[in-house]
Amino acid sequence: MSAKIFDIAIQGGGPVGLACAAWCLQKFPEAKIALLDRNPVDDADLAAADSRGIALSHGSKLLLDTINAWPTECADIHRVHVSQAGRFGRALMTREELGQDALGHIIRYRDIHLTLRKALRAIQKKSPNFVWQHIDAQADTSNIQAKCVVHAEGGLFKTQDWVESGRDYEQSALVGLVEVENAAPYQAWERFTSEGPLAVLPSHYGSNILNLVWCGTPSSSQARLALSDAEFLKSLQAEFGSRIGQFLKIQDRRLYELGLNYRKEITQGNEVWIGNAAQTLHPVAGQGLNLGLRDAYLLAEKLSALFSKPEDQKTPLAIENTLQDYAQSRKADRSATIGLTDFMARIFTSNLLPIVIGRGLALSALQWLPSVKTALARQMMFGRR
Repeated sequence: MSAKIFDIAIQGGGPVGLACAAWCLQKFPEAKIALLDRNPVDDADLAAADSRGIALSHGSKLLLDTINAWPTECADIHRVHVSQAGRFGRALMTREELGQDALGHIIRYRDIHLTLRKALRAIQKKSPNFVWQHIDAQADTSNIQAKCVVHAEGGLFKTQDWVESGRDYEQSALVGLVEVENAAPYQAWERFTSEGPLAVLPSHYGSNILNLVWCGTPSSSQARLALSDAEFLKSLQAEFGSRIGQFLKIQDRRLYELGLNYRKEITQGNEVWIGNAAQTLHPVAGQGLNLGLRDAYLLAEKLSALFSKPEDQKTPLAIENTLQDYAQSRKADRSATIGLTDFMARIFTSNLLPIVIGRGLALSALQWLPSVKTALARQMMFGRR
């Protein structure tokens, strides 16, 4: 079988890989791109897949709007309340303080995935040189050769086939949907417990059906997973408190192990790594997919500019230089986001008294120093520019 030569091969058909392909083709429809996707061809096979609520920043919404890839079912966040369980210190962030429509949005992972597939199919109609190839784990892709290879395989912590730098937080996240008695619309709660963050977030099911993300030690999380619904709700109530009334029902409980993986170098020759293939983060600040989408958007800008040039200018050296330029342009945002997430994941699980007191003072200061709060919120929403 003769080899097919492409300008770009994107390995991975999750949200980051799909978005990267869509942005490349939107900017340069004639691009010769192969997308190697291990997901099923039929959307129906994904309809019952991962239903986790994923946090997307308002900056991500603005990016996805450019390719008509914003899901119709989502829940906006207008206010975020941050506090420590059983300790002093709290902060409240609102959309009005930042002059934005929303601070963020909560969307099911599968809805992001399916909406991006639909958006890419629409763009594909005007892209004659684009090949979307669905493959399985044993597929032979040796007949596909590319001048530039984009790794967007992603994956979750401890399921990835690479570990370069990072740490195991020795935490698991228990996620699910919880029904509450008296939730305010568009309100998100981030409560830091002795074992880690406990987040209660809006969902599109209604103001009283909320997404739950409860981080704790693997043994505690496993024990909570095994509890009856009644015992689980009792335990959750004791940890969270009564700010939103009684917790009435829990469903769809699942566990995910948490840790940090990141590549020190995200380019090598004609290869580049983006999204979870470049860095996997703790969910404490909801930054993982947002960072990955910014990776994809900036890379698409660089690659579409290069591959729209005459053939004699698309040399191996030009490709390598373009990827190095991309890596340099992403350095500040990656470093800031990885550093902030790692710091929060570690500092808010320490029970040392000086750190506990320092956390309370920091949260109180955040509430009374608007410029600091605004800077932090903008980093979460738009990344480092």
